Amino acid sequence: MRTPPRILAVDDLPTNLEILRVRLEAQGYEVITAADGEDALVRARELEPDLILLDIMMPKLDGISVLKQLKQDAQRYVPVILVTAKSDTRDVVAGLEAGADEYLTKPFEQSALVARVRSLLRMKELHDTIALQTEKLKEQTEQLSSWNRLLEERVEKQLAEIERISRLQRFLPPQVAQMIADSETQDSLLASHRRDVTVVFCDLRGFTAFTDTSEPEEVMTVLRQYHESLGELIFRYEGTLERFRGDGIMIVFNDPIPFPDHAERAVRMALDMREQVEQLAAAWRRQGHELGLGIGIATGYATLGQIGFEQRREYTVIGSVANLASRLCDEARPGQIVIDQRAFGLIEQSVESAPLKKLRLKGFNRPIAAHEILAWRARPQESAPAPNVAGGAPGHRA
Repeated sequence: MRTPPRILAVDDLPTNLEILRVRLEAQGYEVITAADGEDALVRARELEPDLILLDIMMPKLDGISVLKQLKQDAQRYVPVILVTAKSDTRDVVAGLEAGADEYLTKPFEQSALVARVRSLLRMKELHDTIALQTEKLKEQTEQLSSWNRLLEERVEKQLAEIERISRLQRFLPPQVAQMIADSETQDSLLASHRRDVTVVFCDLRGFTAFTDTSEPEEVMTVLRQYHESLGELIFRYEGTLERFRGDGIMIVFNDPIPFPDHAERAVRMALDMREQVEQLAAAWRRQGHELGLGIGIATGYATLGQIGFEQRREYTVIGSVANLASRLCDEARPGQIVIDQRAFGLIEQSVESAPLKKLRLKGFNRPIAAHEILAWRARPQESAPAPNVAGGAPGHRA
């Protein structure tokens, strides 16, 4: 409702209109006038008054007809007071049935006019307030609905992101999986490509005999201890877990995240693995299980990427370097780490080692030069490379 309220006075007698105008303007209202029914309809539609004083007996279009049309096309609530010289009850009933809110009979007292106008304007103000609150509530409901849709979309997106990270964590360190999941180039990072990598292959010596003579529950207990112990080291050194089958574990370094010190990481991890399994093996021997860890390490070029189908994908390494690491692992005795010449050349100055006679390995036409890694020469306080997905170990990431 406007301030001051706008009132439309309709009467075919100029004298009556002047009386209404003077009395109402004296109360602080804005008054507009119309001299007949047709003019009243035009002015009501154009000027949107807050209240209408409407005479019944008028030329062209009587007040009851005007009232009916106003109520039919009204876009908002406008109270109407019928003003009539008649006191016939039928006129009053017809007017109220047509939608009038109040009526006055001529001649009327100023106090009666002002009281009815004030009463209906209070009703108009309350109605406008309710309408405004209703509209605001509608907008808030629509906004809430929009927020709910947005929240559902975000939850769906986050669930997909969690699922994607969960799949990546099957073969990548958690921090690397998160980085790849957040990357816009995820597909290119995991697409088929060729890279120089270091591959570590390890398994348990005596495991086949152990499974033949032990209960399945004992086998599962040993595997759980073995996997948990070595899995923590794989993630600590930021290796990529390519294969986890029974007692056989295959780890790749330098992909999908590059590390210039990939051979060093592989060897230091292998030494820590040997130490961990030696501690486990001591407990296993007390239970009558003779088990030891053999490790093979090789460096070379390979093709890497995802394989599988939509519901199940795995990250894999294809190339002779993976076969070489596996064959070197086969040659390793319990507690022995066997490394090929190329990988050895990258870390030779940092390790204590012993040369091995050239090995004739299945699948390789020529004898393979190899070495045994005995220990790391670094200072005792030197620790594993600190995870740093933004740039690898300090000073090492390409």
